[in-house]
Parts: sequence; C-alpha cells; structure tokens
Amino acid sequence: MLSVEDLRKSFTTDRGELRAVQDLSFTVEDGRFYTLLGPSGCGKTTTLRCVAGLERAERGRITIGGRVVSGNGTFVPPQSRGIGMVFQSYAIWPHMNVFENVAYPLKVAKPRPSKEQIAAAVQEALVLVGLEGLEQRPAPQLSGGQQQRLALARALVRDPKLLLLDEPLSNLDAKLRERMRIDLRELQRRLRITTVYVTHDQLEALFLSHRVAVMQEGRIAQEGTPREIYGGPASGFVADFVGMGTFVPADVTASGVRALGRVVVCEAPGDLAPGAKAHLVLRPENVVVRERPTAAPNEFEGTLRVVAFLGDHLDCLVEVQGEMIRARAHPATRLARDQTVWVEMPPDQCVVLADDGFRPRPLARSFADE
Repeated sequence: MLSVEDLRKSFTTDRGELRAVQDLSFTVEDGRFYTLLGPSGCGKTTTLRCVAGLERAERGRITIGGRVVSGNGTFVPPQSRGIGMVFQSYAIWPHMNVFENVAYPLKVAKPRPSKEQIAAAVQEALVLVGLEGLEQRPAPQLSGGQQQRLALARALVRDPKLLLLDEPLSNLDAKLRERMRIDLRELQRRLRITTVYVTHDQLEALFLSHRVAVMQEGRIAQEGTPREIYGGPASGFVADFVGMGTFVPADVTASGVRALGRVVVCEAPGDLAPGAKAHLVLRPENVVVRERPTAAPNEFEGTLRVVAFLGDHLDCLVEVQGEMIRARAHPATRLARDQTVWVEMPPDQCVVLADDGFRPRPLARSFADE
C-alpha cells in the first residue's frame, strides 16, 4: 500500500516561491491502479517524483508497504524504495541492447543476483511485455511502442512493490497509444502490482484506473472511481476537465432548474436551495438530437449551427435560446447547418452544479467545416 499524507513541495522561481504540491493526501490500496490526472502545472508529476524519491518534500510523510520512506526525519533514496518507474521519455540507454537495458537494474543491485538469476529475470520481464526474441536488438532500432515496452520491462524486472508511470504513452501515435492502454491495463490486472499513473489524458485515466484523483493547483479537486468522477463531478473544473460538456447558467427550482427560458426537469443537489445560482452540465453523448419534436421531457427547439463528421459520430452545436449546446448524433443521420432540430436532455443525465465561479471557455459557433 502507498500512503501520502500532507505532502507539500515548493520551488523557487524568478517570480518567487511556487508551491507545486499543497498539503496533498491520498492512499493507494495494494494491487490497485491509481491515476493522478490534471492539466500541466497542477503538481501531478512533482507528486510522483516525491513518491519516487527524486524530489524531497519539505513537509509530509510517504509510506510504501508500511515503511516510511519520506518524513519524520527519514529519507530513503530512490534505489532503496522498492519501486519501478517509467518516465515520459522512457530513458532507454542507446548504447545498450534490449537485454542489457533490462538487466542493468539487477546488475547494480545490492546484493547482486547471479548471472543465471539475472538472465531468468530479464527473460521473464521481456515475456511479460511481449519483447521476447529481441534480446540482442540495439535499443535505437526499436519502434516507439517497443521502447515503451522496454522501459516497462526494466521497471518490472526487480519485482517492485510499487510501479510509477509518468505519462508513458504521450509520445506514441493515437493508434499505438490505444493498443498500449489495453496492454498496460491487462498487465497490471494480471500482476496485481500497485500502480500510480500520471497523465493529462482523461481517456487514459478513465480506462486504466481503479481510482482517479483530479488535481488542480497542487491539490486534489476530486477523488473517486472513473464513473464517479465522470458522472458526478464535484466542481465546474472537474466537469470541464474530465470529458466534454456544455455549461448552461441556471437557477435552482423546486422541480429542477430554470435554464434556457424554462424549467428543466432534473435532480439538483440537496444542498442547493430554490433560487440558488447553478450550472446545468450536459455531456454531448447524453443530448439527443432529433429532426422532429416528440413528447419527451426537457425537449427544446434549436438551430443546428455546426455539424462535423468524425467517423463514428456527428459532432453538433445546436443553438438553443442563445446558448450553444454540444451534442452527438449517429453518423448516418442527415443533418444540415442552420436546420431546425429538437434536442432532448434526459432528466437522469442532467448534472447540476453550484455556481462556484468557474467559467469554461465558450464553445465556438463554428469548430469544423460541414
């Protein structure tokens, strides 16, 4: 198990002190995949580096497997923490072949395993990541995906208690990144190795993780399962960062919220009294676009301002009462710009958040050609 308690880390810049991590606490249970998700500069990589021992926190305690490795006057160096780590750049040694890269952590370990033990451990790690048979290939001759697998094999070869991954898929093309997501998830579930993953990619976080911590300005804005984070965001920032959505200004009523010129039937949080300012958050996949009206609740007439074909769906912007509503439609649907359409917002798919001052960037009226 990994435990991080009241972690704080600052850096001195030309603009003064920058507090990268602010009193951060979280726990990762044994065998679980935990992701630190957030935009650039939110403190996620600094947190990971503190866990690895590559940065010294000025406050807080880090415990790995019941052993304090940082805090209370203790600082255990990285090589003695029982961790494996994959960096964003992979850090593959170009003057070594595949076998030598994976074997290196064992060769410098104390006590050093025997030659036979090293060979067996390297072979096992290469089989795990699908690189068996490439032991003698020079590292520079590997593809991007193979280099990522090599870095993962090197991180696993010492059978670490904790695996740390710092945006390991960000340098791969989209198709390969999707394949590696699947492989990484399957490998982690099979090995049941406790894993902390850092990314700014929401899809990666939702797909890979048992639990996700969304970070904002050095703090955790919300922690939960992928479904909890996506379906029940705790703030405007989380709703906007994790997935796409439309924010519609609203006022809470007894039966829902008043937005788009009328009452929208939905369930508002219990702590929001009638009259409170709020936002109605609509995920595009939950907004139904029709060419004709029906008797469905929360159905609004609007004008289709943008329709973009994206292969598996149509990405649409519908203007309703001066607000731009983003929606998705089946790719076979025949829709045209400036067409009158009806959009439905199912009551159980409407998310209502208190107006906390967060303002997402407005949706453009035109983001793609028809």
